[in-house]
Amino acid sequence: MSPKDEEKAVKISVESKDPKEKESTVSRKKQDTKDNEPVMSEEDQELKERIETCVFTLINKESEDSVTVPLRLKALDVIVTELRSATSSMTSVPKPLKFLRPHFAELKNLHATLESDSSVLNDSDYILLRARLADVLSVLAMTMGDDEDRESLKFKLSGMKDYDALVQQGKRPVEEDNLGCWGHEYVRSLAGEIGQEYNKRVIDGADPETDDAFSDLLGMVDVIVPFHISHNAEAEAVDLLIEVQRLEKLKDLDSIDEKNYSRICLYLIKTADFMSDPEDLAEMLDIAYHLYVRQEQYFDALRAALRSGNEEAIPELFASCDDSLMRKQMSLLLGRHRVNFDIDEADDAEELNELIGNAHISEQFLKLAQDLDVMEAKTPEDIYKSHLAETGGFSRRRESGGVQVDSARANLASTFVNAFVNAGFCQDKLMVPDSEWLYKNRHHGMMSAAASLGSILLWNVEEGLTQIDKYLYSSEEYVKAGAALAVGILSTGIRNDADPALALLSEHVEGDSHIMKCAACTGLGIAYAGSGREDVIELLAVVIESEKTGAEAMLETSLAALALGMICVGKCNEEVGSALVQKLMEASDEDLDHSHARYLCLGLGLLYLGKMEKADAMLEAVKTVEHKIGKYAAVLLDTFAYAGSGNVLKVQEMLHHCAEHLTEDAEHQMAAVIGIGLITMGEDTGSEMALRTFDHLLHYCELPIKRAVPLALAILHVSNPEFTVIDQLSRLSHDPDPEISQNAILAMGLVSAGTNNSRVAGLLRQLSEFYNKEVSHVFCVRIAQALLHMGKGLLTLNPLHSDRMLTCAPALGALLTIVHSGVDLKSTILDKSHFLLYYLTCAMNPRMLITVNEDLTWRPVTARVGQAVETVGQAGKPKSITGFQTHTTPVLLQSKERAELATDEVLSVPSVLEGVVILKDNPDYEATEEK
Repeated sequence: MSPKDEEKAVKISVESKDPKEKESTVSRKKQDTKDNEPVMSEEDQELKERIETCVFTLINKESEDSVTVPLRLKALDVIVTELRSATSSMTSVPKPLKFLRPHFAELKNLHATLESDSSVLNDSDYILLRARLADVLSVLAMTMGDDEDRESLKFKLSGMKDYDALVQQGKRPVEEDNLGCWGHEYVRSLAGEIGQEYNKRVIDGADPETDDAFSDLLGMVDVIVPFHISHNAEAEAVDLLIEVQRLEKLKDLDSIDEKNYSRICLYLIKTADFMSDPEDLAEMLDIAYHLYVRQEQYFDALRAALRSGNEEAIPELFASCDDSLMRKQMSLLLGRHRVNFDIDEADDAEELNELIGNAHISEQFLKLAQDLDVMEAKTPEDIYKSHLAETGGFSRRRESGGVQVDSARANLASTFVNAFVNAGFCQDKLMVPDSEWLYKNRHHGMMSAAASLGSILLWNVEEGLTQIDKYLYSSEEYVKAGAALAVGILSTGIRNDADPALALLSEHVEGDSHIMKCAACTGLGIAYAGSGREDVIELLAVVIESEKTGAEAMLETSLAALALGMICVGKCNEEVGSALVQKLMEASDEDLDHSHARYLCLGLGLLYLGKMEKADAMLEAVKTVEHKIGKYAAVLLDTFAYAGSGNVLKVQEMLHHCAEHLTEDAEHQMAAVIGIGLITMGEDTGSEMALRTFDHLLHYCELPIKRAVPLALAILHVSNPEFTVIDQLSRLSHDPDPEISQNAILAMGLVSAGTNNSRVAGLLRQLSEFYNKEVSHVFCVRIAQALLHMGKGLLTLNPLHSDRMLTCAPALGALLTIVHSGVDLKSTILDKSHFLLYYLTCAMNPRMLITVNEDLTWRPVTARVGQAVETVGQAGKPKSITGFQTHTTPVLLQSKERAELATDEVLSVPSVLEGVVILKDNPDYEATEEK
């Protein structure tokens, strides 16, 4: 065809398929959809017809006279039976629910009609019909009702009213258990709606303190809670009681027995951490305490009492407990927690008081060291391993042929390394053999060298005093001061009838010598940390109230304030608090500008450590201080009060302080950053979130805030060298800003304290070489190395103990003293106040698990040690540790490890295997004969 013809061509639309074929395709599709519809089995068809017949009979649309109320009740009974038998298994959608779905609206209308019919008010059959119908509608509303209207609960409450009316008429309802018989899912759904309804009524003005406005809801709660507990759903029972603010009901429940009490108490204790209101937290711990006492689990009850700070409960527990082994174990726990409690009237009072006073800790520790074969004293050079620090095939030190010159700063560092590495071993190679090393130090260095004897002889009061005594009469003032400090260090956490620390140091506190006064105040603070002793408080209060002014007087006052804070740590002592605040208000600006004035604030903060809202009044008073230190004191007090609480609102408040871009006068911002670490410590979720927050602060904030980040990381991971944290600190330790790098190095020491971590040891050796020209940096590296190898790897600084449930206040206070010194290292620890490092002895504790007999003699048994696993709220009996190894006791425990006995031959008295654990023979054990 030519192109012209193509243009004239007419387009004709033609169907691609034959019309008949198209029709057949459509009909086939319809057929397919019919085929795809699930074909009901005869059984299901029969069930559907039966249910529809029953619904038709029940509704009785035609109002036939032959359909009487009893007949309608029978029809309803059939529906109830079908629903219940189906609800018992929730693996798929129950068939009766599916078939009743189209009739839901009709049944609702029927119920509404029956409710509005006033002619049947006294007809018991009608009331029963209405009540049973309400039950069915309540179950159907679980999946079909409107969530906002809480229809399921509404129908259930309506049914309950009708059942009550029947009881008043003298007719018993058909069954007692009218909730559980509908199955778990229904009860769980109803519990959720009860919580919502309760909150709505409270918002509408009902008083939550009284039961009147909630009597209908609480009646159901009283049925649901025992049901949940008896069906291993303890967590849901507790959650419901928290929703309706009626946790007290747990105390009177008969369904709590020896099988389920531990799961309930564990859930209460772990949930308490997430309570924003301090009263709710105290209530949950108090209920856990009561449940433990009811089951005669006095050790766990004591843990709950100490967790809530309820020390008044201790005498009650000892009075209630008749088991002598349990009393010993409780005394050991009080000793570990540094509680100054005295047992008076008891046959075993003397022995228990010795255990509370940690009288045997030195003996047990030395025996552990012998067992692990680490008794040989280490020298600082054993720790530095200088021969390994030479890289690149040449030595960066001066030629070894020359005479090695002793540097005062290097010797001072070696003093601390020697003191911490050999802490508690009662022998070393520098100080104990002779006093030659003492005179290789100058002035303040001599003081720290003499004081190091206290650390080496730690906890061994009897032998230690004879070794230190000769230095107390030295003609050299600094040696004498060091010996006075050593007496305090020696006695930390130990209660001795002779009270040597107070007897020997009191005269120096009242004396005229400045250096002796500083040493005596610090010594008393270390010796009586956490004891709250009135006689020591009165002695130190005189220094605070002194009228003297000037730099020396301010230093004495600050150290006395710090000592008072440590002695009364977490005790909320009003007299001490008001004395310290008064000093802050009255001191001149020149005094408050003193580098050690921060210890005055630190002492005040320690009084309220972990006491939350109890610090509010003092906080208001501190805010009136006009000097810039007032801001620092306020932030510090606020963060100390909420230590370990995980309070999100407080963390946000601290971040708000960091939002301002300041380059100077920003000490309050540094306190806020450290505070974030302090508030979130001990709580895993908060700790992880804090780590991310610190990353942001390092990216976007000014120098003062960056300087505090390593310190905050340290407080979050004490004696717990996690890979990511060490990595971060290693990067920061090479920062061009000297203060950031020094703080990062010190933080590496705290994070790895007592772990002998080889990776950290390698990093610190590299740093000692990297900074070999920087005197201050090398000193920090040496301190970090001393902490890393502290007690040759047998000690820990971690304040969390008893399965990370309890925080030892003196230990945390000691750590905070060092961490807050990092706010201005060059004026404190890197200057003349290096002796403050000895406060760390308050936090030192053997990280051991020793199993003993009833008479506290060793009894080696096999134990499994592995990573602790969170088992709260889990079904069945989950494993509490993972990746475990089996050892024979004694064994060492890392910060997040847990131990359990690997033999059935013995039973442990405490529920937590840490420290000294008393064992008893298992009466049910039968030895299996070897074939």
